[in-house]
Amino acid sequence: QVQVVDSGGGLVQAGGSLRLSCAASGSISSINAMDWYRQAPGKQRELVASITSGGSTNYVDSVKGRFTISRDNAKNTAYLQMNNLKPEDTAVYYCKLRISNGIIWNHFWGQGTQVTVSS
Repeated sequence: QVQVVDSGGGLVQAGGSLRLSCAASGSISSINAMDWYRQAPGKQRELVASITSGGSTNYVDSVKGRFTISRDNAKNTAYLQMNNLKPEDTAVYYCKLRISNGIIWNHFWGQGTQVTVSS
């Protein structure tokens, strides 16, 4: 079995910073893509940032220059450093990992962590 746990959310003023973490544990052989999504009230879940196993990254335009995704393969952990936060960044943030147990690949989601940015 695999468990994925998101953490690091909280309440911050506009212009502040937060660092989210996404840790996977259990029957893990390797992790390919690591993605961060967010879902604001009344809106669809959107892909915010992604990082491949080789370290290539992609970001949605609205966070470019402010957010940085990274990974620590030894710890099976993904991070999202969020700087210069804006009220429109308020959402529940979820990570999604593509994990192999050595036999098959599956996607696993974290439970989500709330980020609230006050103006």
